[in-house]
Amino acid sequence: MQLRLGEFTVDKLDLIEDTKGNVGDNGRLIITNLRLIWHSLLLPRVNLSIGYNTLVTVNFKTIHGLQGRHVQALHILASFRNCRYEFVFTNKDLKSTRHYTSVIGIYRAYISSKIYREIKLRSGVINDRQLVVLPQETVHSTVQDIWNLSLEQGNIGTLIVTNIRLVWFADMNYQFNISIPYLIIANITIKDSKFGPSLVIASTETSGGYILGFRVNPIQKLHTLYKEILMILKTFEKCPVFGIDYTFEHQAALQQESNVEQHSEIQDNQIEISNVFGYYFSEGSNQRKPSLSTYLGVAAEKPRETSTLPSLWELVSQS
Repeated sequence: MQLRLGEFTVDKLDLIEDTKGNVGDNGRLIITNLRLIWHSLLLPRVNLSIGYNTLVTVNFKTIHGLQGRHVQALHILASFRNCRYEFVFTNKDLKSTRHYTSVIGIYRAYISSKIYREIKLRSGVINDRQLVVLPQETVHSTVQDIWNLSLEQGNIGTLIVTNIRLVWFADMNYQFNISIPYLIIANITIKDSKFGPSLVIASTETSGGYILGFRVNPIQKLHTLYKEILMILKTFEKCPVFGIDYTFEHQAALQQESNVEQHSEIQDNQIEISNVFGYYFSEGSNQRKPSLSTYLGVAAEKPRETSTLPSLWELVSQS
C-alpha cells in the first residue's frame, strides 16, 4: 500500500466498512490522487486498492443498516481485465456529516486531466501557433523544422518540449498535432530510418504501444534535442506530475479570500501610481510650452525640474 512517486493522500475516512466483502469489519478509506485504498483497522493485511482508471461508475446509495437505520454508502462499479467488480463502502460513524464528497471530487479531477497521462491526437492543444499551457506546465524549448514521420512523405512542423510532455504540430495545419506525456513514454532512442537518423519515441503497452519518429536536421541538433529530452524525462520520473488537483470547500474559501487580498493590493498600487500623476499635474494653470522630445518622438511639455520623461514613462506598467 506504499504510495508511488507523485502520488499523495488527499483525504482519509475512518470507521468505513467494506459492506460487500468484509461486513462488520471497521476500516479506513484512503483517497489519493490515483486510487482508493481500504484496509481493515484490525488486520491491515486485509485491504483493497482500486485505481481510478478502472472505475465505471461512482455514486451514492442509501442502504438499510443493521441497526434499522438508513445510511448512505459509496457504490462503485469497476472493470479490470475483462472482469467486473462491485464495491460498497458504508460509513459506520453515525455522527459524521461527511459523505464521500472528496471521492467524487478527486475522481472528477482525474477524469478531466487525462491529457497529463494519455496520448492525444488532433486535439485543441495549439492556439495560433502557441501551446495551450496546462497548470504546472513550463515550456523548456520550441524547436522548428521537425519532420513527423508518421506518414510516408512526412510532415514538417514544430516540436515543443515542456516539463510534462512533448507536443508536435504541423506548420500547415495546427489541428494535425500530437501530445505525448512523459508518463506513457517507454523509451527514447536515435535510430536510422529511410529518412536518415531519427528520434524514435515508443509508448508503453498500456497506452497502445505506439512508435513515433521525428527527423531533426542537422545531426548535431538531433543529438542536442535528444539529450535535452532525456534529462527532462529523468527529472520527471523522480517527481511525476499526474495533473490531478482537488481543493476542499473550506480551502477554496481561503484561496478566494487570498485572491481578494491580492486584487486589493494591485488596486492600491494603481491608486498610488495615479496619485503620482495627480501630483505632477497639480500645478493648475502653470503649464509649460510643449517642445519636441527626442525620447518620445512627439511634442510634449517639459517635465518639472525634479522629473525626467524616462522616469515618468516608467510609472506606466509595461504590460
